[in-house]
Amino acid sequence: MTRIIDRFGRGETVFSFEFFPPKTDEGAENLMTTVRDLEAAVAPDYVSVTYGAGGSTRERTHQVVTRVQQDLGVPAMAHLTCVAATVAEIDAVVDRLVEAGVQNILALRGDAPQGQEEFEVAEGGFAHASELVAHLAQRGDLCIGAAAYPEAHPESPSAEEDLRWTLHKVEQGASFLVTQLFFDNRHYFEFVERLRAAGCDAPVVPGIMPITNVAQIKRFTSMCGASIPAPLAGRMASYEDDPASVMAVGIEHAIEQCRSLLAGGAPGLHFYTLNKSLATRSILAALKGLD
Repeated sequence: MTRIIDRFGRGETVFSFEFFPPKTDEGAENLMTTVRDLEAAVAPDYVSVTYGAGGSTRERTHQVVTRVQQDLGVPAMAHLTCVAATVAEIDAVVDRLVEAGVQNILALRGDAPQGQEEFEVAEGGFAHASELVAHLAQRGDLCIGAAAYPEAHPESPSAEEDLRWTLHKVEQGASFLVTQLFFDNRHYFEFVERLRAAGCDAPVVPGIMPITNVAQIKRFTSMCGASIPAPLAGRMASYEDDPASVMAVGIEHAIEQCRSLLAGGAPGLHFYTLNKSLATRSILAALKGLD
């Protein structure tokens, strides 16, 4: 079995891609094509698949991670959240994943389901990602990752409080961290510096989302609390009605961002693909040979 943490420390860039489970069988086949396209561009160290709340995509998540790992031979990481799930239900999901050969899990609290303003703790469930991490760590057969927020989680009262919770997740058993999207590398490097100063040496993988749609990225950043640098926002605004130019500018920025991250010592790059391959393949083509 491939444990993601073992991919770090080899002196090579760890590349990974994130997908969300499609709602239809046709969408599932299209997703497999996208994964194959990206695998051809650069053999990823792993692929992660997001997880729907309240059962909305849980079965699809299991199907996708199983196919990616068993059919394509690519190590897979399943997202797992605390949303609308008891401990017993979480254990049942994990048992199925392990039985299918998937032992890498990204442990998250999760966002409130659509139509619900705030996260609510399920009766018999967990309130925090750190609780989920600690529970999963007791099994001993899992490699656990957790989320990090270079600009702080939007619900955190301060950057210091957010850092404390991030450290707590590592203390509870998370062996590596994957960041929320960001567009100013200063936030990533300062965040990592603060983690290291606090004694945390876990790998921190920057999450990269190429901008391909202005309205979409505005929605994403408003949800997760990420900011867009003024010069980039200005360029995007000037091309808002020109999708091809928006994508070109977004890819250009992502390439520069990735080059700077790798030059600064980032251990890898985690691409939020939105189930499409063009932007990510373009970035990878420009980065080839850097690692």
